Amino acid sequence: MTGHPYDTDLDKNPANYQALSPLSFLEWSASTYPDTIAVVHGPLKRTYREFYARSRKLASALAKHGIKKGDTVAVFAPNIPAMLEAHYGVPMIGAVINAINTRLDGPAVGFILDHGEAKVLIVDRELSAVAKEALEHATVKPLVIDINDPEYDGDGDLIGEIEYEDFIAPGDENFEWSLPDNEWDAIALNYTSGTTGNPKGVVYHHRGAYLLSQSNAMVGQMPRHPVYLWTLPMFHCNGWCFTWTISVLAGTHVCLRRVEAGEIYKAIADHDVTHMCGAPIVMGFLVNATDDEFRQPARKIEFLTAAAPPPPPIIAALEERNFAVTHLYGLTETYGPSTVNAWHEEWDELPDEERSRMKARQGVRYPALEALSVRDPETMELVPQDGETIGEVMFQGNVVMKGYLKNPKATNEAFEGGWFHSGDLGVWYEDGYIQLKDRSKDIIISGGENISSIEVEATLYKHPAVLEAAVVAKPDEKWGETPCAFIGLKEGHADTTAEDIIQFCRDNLAHFKCPRHVIFTELPKTSTGKIQKFKLRDLM
Repeated sequence: MTGHPYDTDLDKNPANYQALSPLSFLEWSASTYPDTIAVVHGPLKRTYREFYARSRKLASALAKHGIKKGDTVAVFAPNIPAMLEAHYGVPMIGAVINAINTRLDGPAVGFILDHGEAKVLIVDRELSAVAKEALEHATVKPLVIDINDPEYDGDGDLIGEIEYEDFIAPGDENFEWSLPDNEWDAIALNYTSGTTGNPKGVVYHHRGAYLLSQSNAMVGQMPRHPVYLWTLPMFHCNGWCFTWTISVLAGTHVCLRRVEAGEIYKAIADHDVTHMCGAPIVMGFLVNATDDEFRQPARKIEFLTAAAPPPPPIIAALEERNFAVTHLYGLTETYGPSTVNAWHEEWDELPDEERSRMKARQGVRYPALEALSVRDPETMELVPQDGETIGEVMFQGNVVMKGYLKNPKATNEAFEGGWFHSGDLGVWYEDGYIQLKDRSKDIIISGGENISSIEVEATLYKHPAVLEAAVVAKPDEKWGETPCAFIGLKEGHADTTAEDIIQFCRDNLAHFKCPRHVIFTELPKTSTGKIQKFKLRDLM
């Protein structure tokens, strides 16, 4: 007898294996709760039956246009129903959704379209001017589909060959889509600026999206039929995979074009919201709302936040407003958050200062993450779990990216030693919780979005008055962090002002990347001429 008695021919039976994919979530909810409200957008309400049908119509229409497995479909839009439909309709035919950051400028979007080889660009009318400039910079010539959202009241142009509703109209709502043959197939392409000006394309697979989506439900304490308010951009790590999480629970996606205090509180009151996510800037909106904007939530709202840990006064103010805050941490390469500050009830009894210290920790691994550790990046040895020894935070498991698109060198470097290197420096406590101490890559996180200091510095060096420049993160109450530029001026340019520098950056960069603070000084350097950024941080 050969083999093990549990190993049989049934192991190879196709009926016993189906690829893991979050696409199955929508089908399940549509068949189980067809009349439950799936999507809300202003006065518009759509059931799961309608949501599923429209996603299949999109898949069918794309297939008729010749889009096939492995093709990239870019979507440049705010948090609206069409964006949600694309998260299902695009991968239903094996294509890859590339949700593009709506805060980027034309050249950056053009680079992404080229690098991802976009075959289709679905663009909201509000973003048409940026999209038009992007297409002028890009060499690819995708089919451009306009979204003419009724909730948009601006004057953006329609620049595409066809409007979204007209495009999906001839699609088949009973389109026979299928799960991927291989659950490691790509489902999404997301770009992160990393440490260089040109962003890297992070590839997600179906298996990772499936697993992280389910973990979100666990760490977010989500019951069946949650009501989720879209304050987190869907383009950001595909909305931390909540684009798929909400559907597995037959929950309601409450769309929101503009993330403003008044609109948030109105949506919470109108739709009895139970859950939401956001960067610290969203927390600031909630806390600093005017009396006219604020409405006391009738129920406790679970608020999941990432990036910098929330300051104690912000947490206290949110708790007074009936929000329960959970701190998460992750990267684009880990499908968004993959650690959680899992709270222990006994910590509620700690003194305020100690509670704040516990809240500041980035926490433990998500249920779907196989391993989390803090290691010496040179030796790959674990650092002591003493809360003091600094190492690099590293990840391992199914919810780590497939790799960087068309960049094997960066992929191999990121996974050196069999672990994904986050580039974030932190400590490890005896109870297994981690806490970040610094970012080795000098990335600035503003409003939840990454800004490359190198990219900003490169722009500053183009100014005729700039001799030397360095950019570091400056803490900001509203945005979490903003770029602060330290400038050494060329001789004869002493009359250059901070306003001159900032305006130059605004003319040459996406506005959210521009320095908000400029300090003129001689930059401290090492003996080899390297700028010492840690000294600059002490000057802010």
